[in-house]
Parts: sequence; structure tokens; C-alpha cells
Amino acid sequence: MAVFNSKDRVIECKIVYYGPGRSGKTTNLEYIFKAGKKYTNSEMVSINTKGDRTLFFDFLPIGLGKIRGCDVKVQLYTVPGQAKYSSTRKLVLKNVDGVVFVADSLEIQRKANFLSLKDLQQNLAEQNMIIFKIPLVIQYNKRDLGAQGIPIMPVEVMERDLNSKLKVPSFEASAMKGKGVGDTLKKCLILTLRHLQKELKWSQ
Repeated sequence: MAVFNSKDRVIECKIVYYGPGRSGKTTNLEYIFKAGKKYTNSEMVSINTKGDRTLFFDFLPIGLGKIRGCDVKVQLYTVPGQAKYSSTRKLVLKNVDGVVFVADSLEIQRKANFLSLKDLQQNLAEQNMIIFKIPLVIQYNKRDLGAQGIPIMPVEVMERDLNSKLKVPSFEASAMKGKGVGDTLKKCLILTLRHLQKELKWSQ
């Protein structure tokens, strides 16, 4: 849930990058942090867990407009994708305003994608949130690996697996190269701000 700072006239919202281990969540955030350095005066905080990491930083995106005369500060988080870090994922997901689900295009990760999306749905439900009602964008990452002869799934298959019921915006991406990273975040920000504006109207 967004936090309203009346003193500074700032609304802080939280977007979490979710997905299976090594799908590219960290790479997304590292690219965004580097590209958006001029929009942040914070440092990226990294909590290392074995084989995975939780990252966090906040920034003030330009050109998003204001909500009720307030600037919008965005906090970006990743979660560790491995199954054993379930409690960390639940903690990071608390009071989330929007989610980017980073799916791994590698064929061998097909089941991991599905299980991670199911995990997201369950963890949201524990917070009385419904996956169909939150701002959500899916990113199909590692699309560039197909050109290297590495077996990846067709986007149509991934859409059928992950997005046939959700019907949320989706983007092809290569986080390592930065391709699709900005488009994914921008769409999630737009959906999140629209959602916050509705929530604020209802609370008036």
C-alpha cells in the first residue's frame, strides 16, 4: 500500500520484481539503477542470499505526473526466486503496489516459471490481495539466447502457460542488454499509478 508523506508532498509506492531463481530480476534492477542514476539519490541495497540476491532502491521518475499534487517516489525491489527463500519473498511482497513477473525463456525453466507464478498468487492471497486485481506486468526475459542456439520457449507457449487467464501486458526482453527493460517498468508504473489514483478517490 502506497505511503503518503504529507510533509514532503510525496507518495511512495512499491514495485516488486518476482520470478524464479536466475530469471533476470537482479539484472533488470541493475540496468534500471544504472540508466536512472540521475533520478535517484539513494544507493542500491543488496542483501546477499546464497545463489540469489534481494535488491532495493528508490527513485523519482520524471514525467509520470503527480497524484493529488504530490510527486511519486518509486521503490523497486527484487525477491530471491529459489524455493528455500519463501519467507523472504513474503516479507518483500508486503504492502506491494505493483508487480513485474520476470519469466525465464529457457525451455528447462518452464515448470519453474509456472511454480513461481503460483507462489506469487498464494503469497498475495495471504495478504488479502488478488492477483487479478493488482497492477501486474509479465516480462519474457532472455529472448536473445535463442540466437545463440540455446533452447528457448516460443512466446506463444509462455503466453499460454502464464498469461492465458491473467491477460496482463507482457514484453519480450533481454535484461542483460537492456532490451525491453524500460518498456516493462514504464507499463508497470502506469498501471500502478492508475490503481493508486482509484484507491485515493475511494478513500476520500
